[in-house]
Amino acid sequence: MSIRVMLVDDQVLLRTGFRMVLAAQPDMEVVAEAGDGAEALQAVRSTEVDVVLMDVRMPKLDGVEATRRICEREGAPKVIILTTFDLDEYAFSALKAGAGGFMLKDVPPAELLAAIRAVHSGDAVVAPSTTRRLLDRFAPMLPGGGGSGGRVRPELERLTDREREVVLLVAQGLSNGEIAARLVLSEATVKTHVGRILTKLELRDRVQVVVMAYETGLVRAGGSAGPAR
Repeated sequence: MSIRVMLVDDQVLLRTGFRMVLAAQPDMEVVAEAGDGAEALQAVRSTEVDVVLMDVRMPKLDGVEATRRICEREGAPKVIILTTFDLDEYAFSALKAGAGGFMLKDVPPAELLAAIRAVHSGDAVVAPSTTRRLLDRFAPMLPGGGGSGGRVRPELERLTDREREVVLLVAQGLSNGEIAARLVLSEATVKTHVGRILTKLELRDRVQVVVMAYETGLVRAGGSAGPAR
């Protein structure tokens, strides 16, 4: 079954380029396009979509608000934010709104295709370390400023000591394989821990684990662990 993709960007030429790349793939199809966030919301209501490639700066309704509304839906598609270096602050807001990750608009086609397949299978869209660098830059925008003054989430009390260790390592940018090596566990065991963490904390993916860790002060800007609570 093909991966159903929706393209959301106010630049027709850019959508055309992405559509040509995706059309050449046997396992992907573009099922909808939209020129702004409002059109994207309408399309999601009437079309079954697996992955949305979402621009952030658009007329009528921007990509951040569109992402938030899409991610609130039951069985929502995964959203990949497309951004440029000077719009990282929008990507940050979109991550908090529920996007699974972000990519630069000038990403090589092979990387874009790999990202779509990855997010469709439930994996992270971007390397956690990339997300962490973004959060390092915009940590002051978080409620706790990325420091020890963050708000405590009661859900954290549900985590076991091992799960808490995994949270800290995920938030510091380590992959499942790197976490497995650090904790002397199998990669499958780490993946199980991550799944349980997402369930207990009611989060969509590991990107939101990183955001949560900054919000609560578990991890500070620069990736260092915050004080124990």
